[in-house]
Amino acid sequence: MIFTLVRIELLKIFRKWRTYIGFIAIGILVPLLHLAMYLEGQNSLDFITRGLRDSFVLVGNLLNGYWISYIILNALTVHIPFLIALVAGDLLAGEATAGTYRILVTRPISRIQIVTSKFLSGLIYTSSLILFLAIMSLVLGLIIFGSGELIVVGSQSIIIFEKTDILWRFLLAYGFAILSMTVVCSLAILFSSLVENAIGPIVSTMAVIIIFIILSAFNVEILKEIRPYLFTNYMLDWREFFNEPLDFSEIMKAVGILGGHIIIFFTATSLIFQKKDILS
Repeated sequence: MIFTLVRIELLKIFRKWRTYIGFIAIGILVPLLHLAMYLEGQNSLDFITRGLRDSFVLVGNLLNGYWISYIILNALTVHIPFLIALVAGDLLAGEATAGTYRILVTRPISRIQIVTSKFLSGLIYTSSLILFLAIMSLVLGLIIFGSGELIVVGSQSIIIFEKTDILWRFLLAYGFAILSMTVVCSLAILFSSLVENAIGPIVSTMAVIIIFIILSAFNVEILKEIRPYLFTNYMLDWREFFNEPLDFSEIMKAVGILGGHIIIFFTATSLIFQKKDILS
């Protein structure tokens, strides 16, 4: 039953034009970034490695698909939450707007099944968007620029990965990106269960993300207690996969915090929808 419901929800999602905004945005923006890097990428790379070139001789194809993909992943993961909220915020609120809540509950399915199918369809959409980003940035980048070593510039170090030690890091990084964006998706679905218009969940989700980011930026003693529990602190921890050595404790902590938020948001959504008056 649940698989049938998910299939129906996916048909609903991909029949709406707003679903394709994220794919269109990535499909246009990423090739433009590839073009910019093709024209000016060497200058950017020379600027980043100017300190190294004074002491070392750098050889090989450093301007490659791996480096371009790393730059793109840094740039776009900050903006993708809006694209996720644009669809997830409509999953439950869209039913209220269309007046189809009563039709849903008259079927021989429980409300928890409805919420679960909505959540799973949102997860599939989120995963497909990140997968599309991976194809457009990593696969297309390797086709255009080829492979090579990856230079990662940290706050206190510069790490150069050999090309045989990179692909698995990207696979795990994109997997982690799916997890972090699923938090955004589940938060948008939670807000979607509270209202009857999709605009509110979209705005509320982005507002929460912005507020959490601002709170994290303030170095105030009273905020230090809650800062470790804000999911926004861990959304960019996919970068941990590009450290050497890997900090497994930090990665597992981030996975636990993000996974915990997903469970909390899903549980809250289920409880709200169970008590929601959609028959009167």
